[in-house]
Amino acid sequence: MSDTAITTATAQILMMLRHPQTRPVVQSFFDPATFTASHVVHDPATKEAAVIDSVLDYDAASGRTNYTSAQQIVDYVKAQGLNVIWQLETHAHADHLSAAPWLQEQLGGKLGIGADIVRVQEVFGKIFNAGTEFARDGSQFNHLFKDGEQFKLGNLDCIALHVPGHTPADMAFVIGDAAFIGDTLFMPDYGTARADFPGGDARMLYRSIRRLLTLPPQTRLFLCHDYKAPGRDTFAWETTVGAEREHNIHVHDGVDEEAFVAMRTTRDATLDLPNLIMPSVQVNIRGGHMPEPEDNGVSYIKIPVNRL
Repeated sequence: MSDTAITTATAQILMMLRHPQTRPVVQSFFDPATFTASHVVHDPATKEAAVIDSVLDYDAASGRTNYTSAQQIVDYVKAQGLNVIWQLETHAHADHLSAAPWLQEQLGGKLGIGADIVRVQEVFGKIFNAGTEFARDGSQFNHLFKDGEQFKLGNLDCIALHVPGHTPADMAFVIGDAAFIGDTLFMPDYGTARADFPGGDARMLYRSIRRLLTLPPQTRLFLCHDYKAPGRDTFAWETTVGAEREHNIHVHDGVDEEAFVAMRTTRDATLDLPNLIMPSVQVNIRGGHMPEPEDNGVSYIKIPVNRL
């Protein structure tokens, strides 16, 4: 991501947000088992919709999946009479499995993710010894978004913004006055995402966050997770650029890059890996599909010993 690309894409976003337009409707669904917020965003005029960061329920002890969380999205979409155009992933999640393929069967929509998913596929393909049968070209997805790519959701202007750091492939999707920013930022009282996964980079994360915080202060930010900071009674997943700039405990205005990198690196060294990282990454780099069944017709999740 060159400086020119950053400047151009950010200028496009700022211009887009300055023009009055229909405010998108956002309905969020929170999964307490994985602390994940999924979002359905739609244009109220045309009813065209996108589903962002859906959750497939997975029991690690039994290896069983179910669609309870995803069914809530289906019920909402049908009740509202929405036409799903996109199933969007902000990145290949390490803490929950995507329900996008099942939701495509129920609701339609093209599955989209950032173009740098190929880098994540390459890294984790090696970690999980996925073999030559696992394509590392992003072909498991219907569309790979490039930085600064503009698209429409009904009458709403949208733009995809590459915001690496948590992983190399993180994307933020700005849809009208709302930005869906994945795991870059959390609520102001909780801070920022970790940057210690393979391919992560705390310095790049800082620059991506500062890029997001150049959006107008009133821009709504919809997060992918909330872990409920100490002292707060309820979960939350919506904030604003202005609130993050003023109050984020890790990266408010005045925190420079060196201070952030030092904090993030020290903090990340104390964190355990997410409980579902092994199944999540293997499934999500495949666009939400399970690994190919073996000769007995069963899919298996690999656990590399002493590798992560």
